[in-house]
Amino acid sequence: MKTVLFAAALLASVTATAQAAPVAYKLDPSHMSVAFIVNHLGFSNVIGRFNTAAGEVSFDKDAVQNSALKVTIDAASVDTAHAKRDEHLRSPDFFNAKEFPQITFKSTKIEKTGDRTGKLHGDLTMLGTTKPVILDVTFNKEGVSPASKLETVGFSARGTVKRTDFGMKYGAPNIGDEIQLLIEAEAVKS
Repeated sequence: MKTVLFAAALLASVTATAQAAPVAYKLDPSHMSVAFIVNHLGFSNVIGRFNTAAGEVSFDKDAVQNSALKVTIDAASVDTAHAKRDEHLRSPDFFNAKEFPQITFKSTKIEKTGDRTGKLHGDLTMLGTTKPVILDVTFNKEGVSPASKLETVGFSARGTVKRTDFGMKYGAPNIGDEIQLLIEAEAVKS
């Protein structure tokens, strides 16, 4: 009887270990970039970024599909290195930052496509409109950062959204409708 109980306890321990829960991380704002590229009248591509963003990652390195991500971006932190343009981007013509101060992304599914790659599905909310988006994601590294000495995960994500899908119609199609997103992020274990 003792052998059966011991075996059952050992099996329960192994099962619990094999089905470990995802680990909670917070996005590190000092090692995070949320950038975009938009075509301007066919002449050039303007690169911009948001200077303020925060979020949480629930990461399961053994079963990436069980991971999740939530990000909140301060719309007023838009920065294209041109003060007058940035003021216009904060206006109702574009991000309408006073009425809609936050842009949010919440993952709905993660598909593993390779050893370190995947498709990050989620809901992007901007200007009060929520639309599904899919980002190509690369899981860069997981481990203790030699700089901070903290458990850290890092990833890169790329994708495209149509701004008019969110009601941002000013200047379209002369000012590009398809916006390329570039995200680089590190998250530190909570």
